[in-house]
Amino acid sequence: MFATTEECCSTQLIDGDGTFNDIGTERFIKEIKLAECGLSYAMVSIMGPQSSGKSTLLNHLFYTNFREMDAFKGRSQTTKGIWMAKCAGIQPCTLIMDLEGTDGRERGEDDTAFEKQSALFALAVSDIVLINMWCHDIGREQAANKPLLKTVFQVMMRLFSPRKTTLMFVIRDKTRTPLENLEPVLREDIQKIWDSVPKPLAHKETPLSDFFNVEVVALSSYEEKEELFKEQVANLRQRFFHSIAPGGLAGDRRGVVPASGFLFSAQQIWKVIKENKDLDLPAHKVMVATVRCEEIANEKYSGFTANERWCLLEEAVQSGPVAGFGKKLNSILYSCLSEYDAEVAYFDEGVRSSKRKMLEEKLLQLVQPAYNSMLGHLRSGTLEKFKEAFEKALNDGEGFSVSARNCTESCMALFDEGYEDAVVELSNWDSSKVRDKLHRDIDAHVGSVRVAKLSELTSSYEAKMNEALSGPVEALLDGANDGTWPSIKKLLQRETESAVSGLCSALSGFDMDEKEKEKMLMRLEDYARGVVETKTREEAGRALIHMKDRFSTLFSHDSDSMPRVWTGKEDIRAITKTARSASLKLLAVMAAIRLDDNVDNIENTLASALLDTKNNAVATDRSITTFDPLASSTWEQVPPAKTLITPVQCKSLWRQFRAETEYTEANKRNNNWLPPPWAIVALIVLGFNEFMTLLRNPLYLGAIFVGFLIVKALWVQLDISGEFRNGALPGLLSVSTKFLPTVMNLLKKLAEEGKMPATNNSQANQSVASKSFQNGSTRSNTSLSASSGITASGNGNECSSPVKEE
Repeated sequence: MFATTEECCSTQLIDGDGTFNDIGTERFIKEIKLAECGLSYAMVSIMGPQSSGKSTLLNHLFYTNFREMDAFKGRSQTTKGIWMAKCAGIQPCTLIMDLEGTDGRERGEDDTAFEKQSALFALAVSDIVLINMWCHDIGREQAANKPLLKTVFQVMMRLFSPRKTTLMFVIRDKTRTPLENLEPVLREDIQKIWDSVPKPLAHKETPLSDFFNVEVVALSSYEEKEELFKEQVANLRQRFFHSIAPGGLAGDRRGVVPASGFLFSAQQIWKVIKENKDLDLPAHKVMVATVRCEEIANEKYSGFTANERWCLLEEAVQSGPVAGFGKKLNSILYSCLSEYDAEVAYFDEGVRSSKRKMLEEKLLQLVQPAYNSMLGHLRSGTLEKFKEAFEKALNDGEGFSVSARNCTESCMALFDEGYEDAVVELSNWDSSKVRDKLHRDIDAHVGSVRVAKLSELTSSYEAKMNEALSGPVEALLDGANDGTWPSIKKLLQRETESAVSGLCSALSGFDMDEKEKEKMLMRLEDYARGVVETKTREEAGRALIHMKDRFSTLFSHDSDSMPRVWTGKEDIRAITKTARSASLKLLAVMAAIRLDDNVDNIENTLASALLDTKNNAVATDRSITTFDPLASSTWEQVPPAKTLITPVQCKSLWRQFRAETEYTEANKRNNNWLPPPWAIVALIVLGFNEFMTLLRNPLYLGAIFVGFLIVKALWVQLDISGEFRNGALPGLLSVSTKFLPTVMNLLKKLAEEGKMPATNNSQANQSVASKSFQNGSTRSNTSLSASSGITASGNGNECSSPVKEE
């Protein structure tokens, strides 16, 4: 009757006949020293169907030694009466009660009386009650212990003062149904039982939470997934540590009996329960029908899962759509239900009907993943067919909207046809969500293709606009005059109208609303205007180069665009003024964007401030009181956004331009390289002795000649006159960077000439002359680029010293 194993002690509290074991229980309490615990102990009990693994769960959960059923000897009653044990390794001291299983065949027709009494006893003395139940029993009247709980609730309120008990429903052999879906069902059932129980006036409005805390846990199958079961039980065990502490499983319990009075309290509670005449149970035949129909339903469910036709169908649908899926599955389902109907024909009609309905639900729950896979394959296959058909229609030149509409209609009809072939007749599953998902996927694909096509179309027209405007605008600005901006506006209008017309025709196939189409056309117009403005800003950044080119062209060519032949009789001042006026005209044209019809006074302002020498002279004398029209960062009547070159920048550019073009003017005015006559006489008189020395020593003369040849060669190679044409500072910088490479090149040429045969001297001389010419031309271009770079670097800074005006 009493046994101990390490820390675990156990005894039979109540035997199978309902006799309370006073002597054994007293010895057990003394052995575990329960009286010393005061209020620091917890009582846990378990109830549930016979052979449902209650003792096995307790032994793994609390390290007890309750007797377990031997599966190889068949299913039979293992635990008789109520057993108690002290769990090992859990603080505080925790006592466990293992109740005799319900629905046992050993007790016969009157078995439920003791079951009800033991369940009521467990609820009365326990802080935590584990209700062991199978996962597939959830929602059933008998297997889920609903009638048992209903009677227990009612009698408990009548017999005992309310105490807070934690009901922990342990769902065994958990299936694929998520716990979050099972738990609400259980909680709802418990609440319904509580609401339906007649209550005395004292507890008429007492909520369920005053008597019970409801917890739900789920465990995997011990036989099929033993390791996972043990892991889950180990995790559950942690929740029983300090279970009576605040926040624990029984942290809010009430009415706790001190440990020294537990034995007496338990004896009195069992006595009251045994004497209660209201604990009669429902008819046993209904319960037998419930159990037997449940067993048959479970057998048919297991047979269905092992059915070869079903296994092949389930495997096939995982890899792709199956033709005739609905017809094949319906045949297997109806065959299984027909076998069930034949075997339960003589049982209670209400019970067998409810169990049949539950079997149908379980079968449908089993086959639903395969059904969903079938619909998933049908949806994805239809979507791929739509993509192929849609792409082919667009490639054939069919309108976008027409193609999308026709392909959508045909593919949705194809999906509906496939769905009809996959319908499961027993179910009321709605395929509208899958159909809507397919429609959304098709719409999303159409939308993405539409965006891509519109983007491609827009990019194509933008590229055409860029090509049609960039080159002509650059050419028009290069030859800037009074008609430049009117020509640019005319060009912009013509190209924009052409592009907008073409884009409007292309968009007609997209079935767009007018607002969206108008926005796209407006964006194209804005893009065209942006191309012109961007190009003008680029050219404005090279304004100084354009001005110098314009000056050089007009200064070096006559009115017939022929190169000037300088005879010394030309009016250099007039030619310079004309060239500078033209350069100033170019600067005025590039100073602002004039795509609108607004009129400005930029050219007159620049002319009066930069070309009118008399006014400039007066302004210099009265610099303190006279207003400088260019001392501003904005132009009158010109918005800042349309300004390309500000007045201050124009003034700075003009100063640089004057400084870099004065050399050309001075060079043409003084085209005589000979020194003045007085200088020639001075050279003859002062250099007479040196001249006589050269006559007496011819070697000096040879050395001077060789030096002259070297200097002349360097002069030609470095293009001295060309380098200094753009100014002294740019010329010095350019010559200094090319001096050493040029000397090394001359030495190399001389070495090569010394090695060549005499017969090739004339050919080599010609080659050297040609290369010298090319090098001179290249250096001239390099010099111009260097000068332009230096000038451009000064564009951002105003010249601090004034330049002398002509």
